[in-house]
Parts: sequence; structure tokens; C-alpha cells
Amino acid sequence: MIRIGNAMDIHPLTEGRKLILGGVEIEHDKGCYGHSDADALLHAIAEAILGALALGDLGKHFPDTAVCTEGMDSMLILKGCVEMMKEKGYHLVNIDSTINIEKPKMAPHIQKMRENIAHVCECDLDCVSVKATRGEKMGFVGHEEGVLAIASVLVEK
Repeated sequence: MIRIGNAMDIHPLTEGRKLILGGVEIEHDKGCYGHSDADALLHAIAEAILGALALGDLGKHFPDTAVCTEGMDSMLILKGCVEMMKEKGYHLVNIDSTINIEKPKMAPHIQKMRENIAHVCECDLDCVSVKATRGEKMGFVGHEEGVLAIASVLVEK
């Protein structure tokens, strides 16, 4: 049995926060605002895994009202979703993801993001695709107001 999940995650960019995407801290004057470390890429991937298994959304499992999730490393959120996937007898076949952010450039960081994700998801590196694009100065991404990450996953039993 194979199942497909798709998800997106949006976080506003604000001064005074670290920019963490794909488990990589990236030098920038703004970071993602959120209850956890606000890693939009890992949130999209984690929620796509939950979606593939019809387990609801991240808020159901990692509520933004819980003290225990405040400031949480999103690598732990992804790991938790991978554990739920394994408990249901599934493994990850592949991930395709895209980061939408105007600045900074993601290219220097994508390989490390892929390595982080493959490690936590217990899959080969060539099963993890991370791409990036800009807003071309249009919309909230282009105006550097936020970041949007999109992910699709295929899981198999």
C-alpha cells in the first residue's frame, strides 16, 4: 500500500529570531516567528507525513498552546511524525519540497538540509528533494514578510 501526503507551512519573518530551515541555522537579519523554532520546511514535511497517514495536522500532535512545545526543535517534531509513521508500519519512499523565500539564498544550505532530513526520516539522501524559489518581489514572500514551504511525501507499507 502506498499513500501520498501534501502540506504547506507559512511563518512570518521578524527581527530577533533565528532563521532555521531544514534544521540549518542560516545567517540572516530576520527569522521565522512561531511557537517552536518555526522551521517551516520541517513543519511542511512533518505535516505531509501525517496527512499521508490520515493522522490530522501538526497542531493536533504538537499544539502551539502547549508549554512543552514552546521553542521546540522542529527536528524533534519531524522525528515524532516519523515514529508515528513507523508505528503504522510505513516507511518513507521520497520527499519533494520547496522553500519560498526572497532572501537569503538557499542554495548554499540545501545539501545540509537534505542530509538532516534524510537522517531523521531514516531514508537515503537521494530520496529527499529540497528546492528553493523566490517571490520575485511579489506577495508576502517577495516583500520579505514571510516564508512558505511546501512538501509532498510518498510512504509505503
